[in-house]
Amino acid sequence: MGFVITIIDFVFWLLWLLVLIRVLFSFAFLIPYHSSARRIVDALMPLYTFAERVTEPILAPIRNILPATAGLDFSPLIALLLLELVRRLLLSLLI
Repeated sequence: MGFVITIIDFVFWLLWLLVLIRVLFSFAFLIPYHSSARRIVDALMPLYTFAERVTEPILAPIRNILPATAGLDFSPLIALLLLELVRRLLLSLLI
């Protein structure tokens, strides 16, 4: 049973991390063009692409439900809260 709990924790931790990467990269795209900063962002672009592919199926339905809020996207925050809720429910069922 401990192995299953570890796997569940790892999967939800990974999803949480990928959502956080998407949030951080949304700020990185606001960096004015500076050659060294842009090179770092460009080097990490495959990581962002992977994070986007994995988290978009989670974020898109939330984005469709939430009303527009002055250009701010609260879907990552809601997704993190929902992921934690689902993780806790799963773990409580297993323990």
